Parts: sequence; C-alpha cells; structure tokens
Amino acid sequence: MTIEISEEVSTSFDFDIEEIAAKVINGVLDIEKFPYEAYVSLTLVSEEDIKEINRTQRDMDKVTDVLSFPMIPWTSAVNYEELDSYSDVFHPETGEAMLGDIVLCVPRVISQAMEYGHSNKREYAFLIAHSMLHLLGYDHEDENERLEMEERQREILEYIGITRED
Repeated sequence: MTIEISEEVSTSFDFDIEEIAAKVINGVLDIEKFPYEAYVSLTLVSEEDIKEINRTQRDMDKVTDVLSFPMIPWTSAVNYEELDSYSDVFHPETGEAMLGDIVLCVPRVISQAMEYGHSNKREYAFLIAHSMLHLLGYDHEDENERLEMEERQREILEYIGITRED
C-alpha cells in the first residue's frame, strides 16, 4: 500500500500522522476485504484551502472537515467486480488500485475533537476512516446509508484500537 501525504498546513499533533493514517487505511482495507494493494493520497489543509476546494469541486462555498475524491466510479459500495472493467484505476507501474484523494482540514480536526470530547488522534482517525469508506463507494445520502456508514466507522476504529478515550 502507498499513502502519499502532503502537509499544506502546519500540524503539531502529538501523534505520528503517517503512522495513524496507515493504521486507519489498512484497517479499512482489511475490514472491507479490499482484494488489491491500494494507493491513497492524503492532503492536510487549512480552513481556507478546504473551503476553496469545496467551492470549486462541489459548488459549496463553505468549510468542511474532510473531502473525498474517489477515482473509481462505484455503482455500489465495495462492489469489487466493477474493478475489472476499470483498468485505468490501477497504477501502471505498481499495479496498486488508485482509490483516490482525501483532503483533511487540520483546524477542523482540532475543533471537532474538542467539541466531541475526544483526542485529536481519534478525530483524525475517524475522518480518515469516513473518507476511506467514501473512496470505496459508501455514501450517506439517505438514513439507511448513513446508519450503515456509521456502523462501519465504529467497527473500523474498534478494529484498529482507537477509541474516544485516545
């Protein structure tokens, strides 16, 4: 697995951002039984940057905590048979499935951790797990999808051992 991390804003977390990102991404891929090696891009940005990306890419002029840009045009979550028809999503040199890009707003990680009463590490892990599920085709447009996604997020964080107390 390859995780390309780009820090476009200063971070001063008391945990290793690369280690936790890898733990979460690997955990998601394990739980979802993803059958290939994967490539994921993770970019850490400011509120101004994520607002601009949200505006230009989604026509939503507001700050958000995380954005997900899947490379695979899933018709349903974790429908891995679909991958056979998308040869262009596999890296030509490594053969890794290029799942997509995660853009994470660092100030939102910090403020939401405080708001929800848990650590920055837990919020960082939660948002990456949430975004990874989007990269695998999950969504939360209706109540059933939202509940399913929330359950998967809980399972992932439990699986990797990151709790609200962390």
